[in-house]
This record gives sequence, structure tokens and C-alpha cells, in this order.
Amino acid sequence: MKNKAFLLLASVVLMTVTGCANVKPWQREHLADYTMRGDRDILGPGQLQHIWFSREEASGGAGVGGGGCGCN
Repeated sequence: MKNKAFLLLASVVLMTVTGCANVKPWQREHLADYTMRGDRDILGPGQLQHIWFSREEASGGAGVGGGGCGCN
């Protein structure tokens, strides 16, 4: 029982401590780089919408046409 409690306490401590990081001012330029942006892929959201509406057999609202077959 002591072993399980120790493992639980150790995992909680590790999860709370590892989430923090201090970023120096000269390191922020790397975090602000274009490759770190989540919206840099222009075609990705359109492809995901096409797949979603094709699989759900629904269309409308987003300008994606087609039915359940994946055709336009």
C-alpha cells in the first residue's frame, strides 16, 4: 500500500513540476517563429472540412459541396 501511495504522489509531483518553464527574452524569437504558428497551413482546414462534410453526408454553411461519396 505504501508503494502505491508513493507512486501516486510521485506522479502528481512530476506532472505539476514539469509544466513550468522560464523563457529568456532572447529565446522568445524562436517561439515567435513562423514555423511555430498553428495556422500556417493554408490548405489544412479546407481539407478537414471537406472530409468532415463528405463523411457526415451533410453540406452547407461552409461552402463545401458533396455527399457521402466524397465527390463534389
